[in-house]
Amino acid sequence: MSTINDHFTVRVALDYHCQLAEGPVWDTRQGLICWVDILSGEIHQYEPVQKIHTTLQIHQMIGSMALCRRDTRFIAAIHDGFCFIDRHTGNVSIIADPEATLLENRFNEGKCDPAGRFWAGTMALSEAPQAGSVYTLNPDLSVTKKIDQVSISNGMAWSLDHQTMYYIDTPTYTVKAYPFNKQSGQIGVGITAITIPEQDGYPDGMTIDSDGMLWIAHWDGWQVSRWNPTTGERLQCIALPVAKVTSCTFGGPALTDLYITTARVGLSETELQEQPLAGSLFVWPDCGFAGVPAFDFDV
Repeated sequence: MSTINDHFTVRVALDYHCQLAEGPVWDTRQGLICWVDILSGEIHQYEPVQKIHTTLQIHQMIGSMALCRRDTRFIAAIHDGFCFIDRHTGNVSIIADPEATLLENRFNEGKCDPAGRFWAGTMALSEAPQAGSVYTLNPDLSVTKKIDQVSISNGMAWSLDHQTMYYIDTPTYTVKAYPFNKQSGQIGVGITAITIPEQDGYPDGMTIDSDGMLWIAHWDGWQVSRWNPTTGERLQCIALPVAKVTSCTFGGPALTDLYITTARVGLSETELQEQPLAGSLFVWPDCGFAGVPAFDFDV
């Protein structure tokens, strides 16, 4: 395993501090990196060439979002359920709330699968164990529960052949691999593909590169790591100057820039002084690896 500790390799992409930045998505059509600030109820969009940063205020917690294939809206999972969000005005159009009676739950991480379904998981606001579930919002706008008894639903990725779904329930310190049927959206029984050492922090968000390797952000772990999901071997470790590393994705014209979201929520004044960049969006330009385009919602 190689360790990259040079903080000058990874730099701040935008001088803006989120409370709990998450869910970065690269918009290949517009050349934008998009991400959410969960607790502030915001969607951020940043165009790195012209250095244009815009913010949409959603007025409630937003766990995740993705792009729509045939129009300019976001598909998103917010406290009130699945919704469309107008990218210009921030107007919210609720589609369905599968946990309308579970007022102490909220949505967290979500992504689209290779067939254009939007997957998103829930968790208890109190972080009570096994209180959440994972759902899919199908292109016909129906909702299906996929996984239950989830504690903190987090990273998702699909193998390059679209036959495996990788998934992180953070407190388990594992990445599960589920057999995945692209046509039906059904998953089989999950097995443990990767186990994260507890001293390295909690596994959070995740992406996959063009070699089929998984990149995992470590909450309270000061790092992003690269893993082989077939062997369970850790291949690289990228050090960050902040503890709460939340997610990552590849962007840029050739998808060779690694964007990394972080958080500052829960840090003491002393910790904030030690980590003044906490909550920033970081980037490792031309990192030597390439990603694959994010899947869009099939609408």
